Amino acid sequence: MPETGPDRYGDCGTPPKEAAVRRFIKELWLPYYRELEATVDAFSLADDVDLVTAELPFRVDRLDSAEYRTWIAIDGFTDGIPLADTDGEFAGYLAAEIDEAPSVFDRPDRMFICDIYVGEPYRGTGLADDLFDRPRDWAHDAGCEEFSLDPHVDNDRANAFYEKLGFERTKYHMVASVEDRRDHE
Repeated sequence: MPETGPDRYGDCGTPPKEAAVRRFIKELWLPYYRELEATVDAFSLADDVDLVTAELPFRVDRLDSAEYRTWIAIDGFTDGIPLADTDGEFAGYLAAEIDEAPSVFDRPDRMFICDIYVGEPYRGTGLADDLFDRPRDWAHDAGCEEFSLDPHVDNDRANAFYEKLGFERTKYHMVASVEDRRDHE
């Protein structure tokens, strides 16, 4: 089980070394999306590309943004060791970005939770709750009054967890094939 307290987290809010991002993709991002792929058709991954190499530039670019951060839970993480140099097991992560409300809308700025994933050995340990605590100070400092996220309707386990945290359903996201739409005309 990961150590308790904030020192177990590596903050990738600043530009990390490419090796750390590659390791993150292999050990956390790819397993997360493989699980989603098995549950939700909309998350099927390409089978004709090197997924790690293809995802790497996108992840590095995202981490260069001041409006985007990733927190990584590392088993045995020691404060002060660069993320790329730690040999602790990556246990989970949460990625978030600031969703500023355009001035024409009467809604508060939100902290959008892009991804949250906890590796199988760490599930049920409270790690997901701890990960959700990480962006709270950042959200407050950025003037965000709410958290938001877009879980998939078929991800029952995740939806139950989010509801337990106090999230409420506020809209439906619907998708239709362009070709199917053409057939209905």
